Amino acid sequence: MTGATAARGRIDKRQAILDVAFTVFARRGYDKTCVQEIADEAGVAKPTVYNHLTDKQTLFRHAVLAAADAVAAETLAITDRLRTPGDDLRTVLADVAEDLLRVCSTERARALRALTYAQLAAFPELTDAVLERTSQRIAEALADRLARLALAGDLRTNDPAQAAEQLLALLTAPLEARSRLGTRAVPDIEIRQIADAAVRTFLSAFGSH
Repeated sequence: MTGATAARGRIDKRQAILDVAFTVFARRGYDKTCVQEIADEAGVAKPTVYNHLTDKQTLFRHAVLAAADAVAAETLAITDRLRTPGDDLRTVLADVAEDLLRVCSTERARALRALTYAQLAAFPELTDAVLERTSQRIAEALADRLARLALAGDLRTNDPAQAAEQLLALLTAPLEARSRLGTRAVPDIEIRQIADAAVRTFLSAFGSH
């Protein structure tokens, strides 16, 4: 085995442990989860977990941040579709908004919010890190796409960052309410309704005509 292959295998094993750890933490909560349970579900020896992640606190932090990065990657890929929206901006915006809501409604995203809120007192710095990797990155990416649309004359705004913030608020506030702060799965039809209403309101304020 070459050095590069060995390193790749170590990274893959670490990621596999983090994925399992997040699932277990989400299911049982931080306090009730033990490292042995994570090792068993990951199919590795307990010392292997410690070799990769040192201790339970480190394991929790990295598992949560890995989940945050995965959620962010999905949302960033969705916002990229606004680079070339074509002639029907309203439809594309509504489709993008709907898909962003769907990512926010996934079991992983809901668990990420729940775990972050539940451990706010014990891991206060983790909340900032999660928000930076998710909400902030999404807002920045969306602001960039909206700025491009404004330059092309498809939107009317001198502050794309504010426009992005308001569009996200129009999406996330109703989702939080209908999902009861992430404790209820929102039906597909309601997700589309939220997306359509948000885009309609957004374009009434920022549409070019």
